[in-house]
Amino acid sequence: QFGRTEVIDNSLNPDFLHKFVLDYCFEERQNLRFDLYDVDSKSPDLSKHDFLGQAFCTLGEIVGSAGSRLEKPLTGVLGKKCGTIILLAEELGNCRDVATLQFCANKLDKKDFFGKSDPFMVFYRSNEDGTFTICHKTEVVRNTLNPVWAAFAIPVRALCNGDHDRAIKVEVYDWDRDGSHDFIGEFTTSYRELARGQSHFNVYEVVNPRKKMKKKKYLNSGTVTLLSFTVEAEHTFLDYIRGGTQLNFTVAIDFTASNGNPSQPTSLHYLSPFQLNAYSLALRAVGDIIQDYDSDKMFPALGFGAKVPPDGHVSHEFPLNGDASNPACCGIAGVLEAYQRSLRRVQLYGPTNFAPVVNHVARSAAMVLDGSQYFVLLIITDGVISDMAQTKEAIVNVRPSWWHWGRWWQPWVLGVGNLGPLGTQFRGLPCPGLPQLLCPPVPPQFVPFRDYMSGGPGAGLSMAGLAREVLAEIPDQLLSYMKARGIKPTPIPPMSPETPP
Repeated sequence: QFGRTEVIDNSLNPDFLHKFVLDYCFEERQNLRFDLYDVDSKSPDLSKHDFLGQAFCTLGEIVGSAGSRLEKPLTGVLGKKCGTIILLAEELGNCRDVATLQFCANKLDKKDFFGKSDPFMVFYRSNEDGTFTICHKTEVVRNTLNPVWAAFAIPVRALCNGDHDRAIKVEVYDWDRDGSHDFIGEFTTSYRELARGQSHFNVYEVVNPRKKMKKKKYLNSGTVTLLSFTVEAEHTFLDYIRGGTQLNFTVAIDFTASNGNPSQPTSLHYLSPFQLNAYSLALRAVGDIIQDYDSDKMFPALGFGAKVPPDGHVSHEFPLNGDASNPACCGIAGVLEAYQRSLRRVQLYGPTNFAPVVNHVARSAAMVLDGSQYFVLLIITDGVISDMAQTKEAIVNVRPSWWHWGRWWQPWVLGVGNLGPLGTQFRGLPCPGLPQLLCPPVPPQFVPFRDYMSGGPGAGLSMAGLAREVLAEIPDQLLSYMKARGIKPTPIPPMSPETPP
């Protein structure tokens, strides 16, 4: 039991005020149960009160619903309609603001014998115990005593830990190649002062304490001026989900002959009446979580590496439901059913080609660039990729948009069976039109299923670990895409539960 609401007297339509604070983890299935009682006495023993009904859901279901508002029928009393429970979720604001600042300096001390100085600044926030922790370094501006540093963004919590009056210390250095940077001076300020923006309040004398002690006429080692200050709230993953962004989840399954004959227990595709095979386990572990973030629960499911009816041609992009015009299946249960049906109608063959399914999802993703959908491709495979050159080309073809605009889709490779070097094959993808130094190593994420495969009572925990590994990066990747494209979440009206009839 996590907690209880307050008791509302004499009401069939109670509006409970008590809030429950829960840690939210996108990549975990967080099961919840709500029990409702009619209180007849002051006893804390629930058996002394009348049970009115209960509802089951996951935390993901609540936050993934429109406006993070979920209605569920109450059940549990035989032969009786128990009413409806309305569940609302709201993310706690925890100093989301991000400040963007720009500084310049004037008449800094000359530190280099043959030149001027190569100045940079270091920002420190103060801690409760009086110590300081570094929170930002500017870039180095070469050979000048009057530098203008580039604007930089920093979370307010990183700058002052949410305390607007807490001291912020800034040190100014002259950069040296050997790392022995020369100290020019320092000054202190606060977030509240900086928030005043460009004004005489934000012109700071850079002081070297040692020089001040030695020289009576010493005034300063130059000045630093705040050129601009803006602040805006940083959007979170849940802001986009509550605003209606849907996760478009596509799964692609390996039907190559290296998986083994599906009629044999040694096959990775063996359909046992007693337990799920590796492909089904992986699908359920990931799908049960991600389906909470897709309102229509329709998931495209593809197969590759098999001979398909009616003519027995080899296909690397066939719909598991048999409908080429619409490969979407209803819910993860529908995907599992279509997968098992496909096993009975296709012939496992080969080779292991990824490029067709990668291009399939890339085409779909390219048609929706407004932030209303975010595409995820899960590839479940047992072996080494046969068309590595074509697969790399397929990824590279979308990389200019991927890199310039942020990630507009993300492939995951989930490996089952004996995989060999599959996890390292994506290294060194080239970026057309970009210098190699600017090309980030952003391969598909590879997760080995065997690391989580265990029998017995621990299997459930292993599948939870698998889901965490596969899904953990999605929120940050979605945010990076939205931020790069300047897409803000759709605002929703303040939450106010409607009284059910």
